[in-house]
Amino acid sequence: MTNDDRKIREKLQQKTWNEIKTNDSWAIFKIMSEFVDGYEKLSKIGPCVSIFGSARTKPGEKYYELAEEVAFKLTQNGYGVITGGGPGIMEAGNKGAHRGNGVSVGLNIELPFEQHDNPWIDSDKNLEFDYFFVRKVMFVKYSQGFIVMPGGFGTLDELFEAITLIQTKKIGRFPIVLVGSEFWGGLLDWVKSTLLAEGNISPEDLKLFRVVDTADEAIEHLNKFYAKYSLKPNF
Repeated sequence: MTNDDRKIREKLQQKTWNEIKTNDSWAIFKIMSEFVDGYEKLSKIGPCVSIFGSARTKPGEKYYELAEEVAFKLTQNGYGVITGGGPGIMEAGNKGAHRGNGVSVGLNIELPFEQHDNPWIDSDKNLEFDYFFVRKVMFVKYSQGFIVMPGGFGTLDELFEAITLIQTKKIGRFPIVLVGSEFWGGLLDWVKSTLLAEGNISPEDLKLFRVVDTADEAIEHLNKFYAKYSLKPNF
């Protein structure tokens, strides 16, 4: 029996009270410990921007180099960088932050493939999570903006999580920057032609993010956003 088979079968099995106490109830304390550890470490990091993107992007590829440049320029403008702590775009983000002598945070998670620590995370800012939802809370709670590079399902999950929380006013209207108009164009065309056309979102929702193609454009959008509030990051 594969691990997937076991998980599916377990969902249809009636549990005894002892099993509930042993497995489900005690999991609460593991979840609590991840929240407490995250809050304690990340509350001290200062202004940071989360960079999302694919774990499969290789060094030397266009978006890897662009992510590194974005991260470097973020540090030169007073921001730290938070990534998922793994390879690909995440590695590029931490590498750029490290090169810029800025704060470089990694929120790692244990996965059966793709995920492993990259070497560019500050040693005291490398956190490990078992639960995706706890990790996502940390991204949102301690970020003053979101840079979204090309990626897969995980990147889309993080993007729409941030948009939904802003749309529903659960968090402030922090800037969301999608990097790569060629990559994001098809998705945004569908959002307009289907979601907007059928009334599932409003025209105002399309203003919750900005699409750019260069690192300078991304940084400019962040700086203009905070300039409206007479704010700028500093450490």
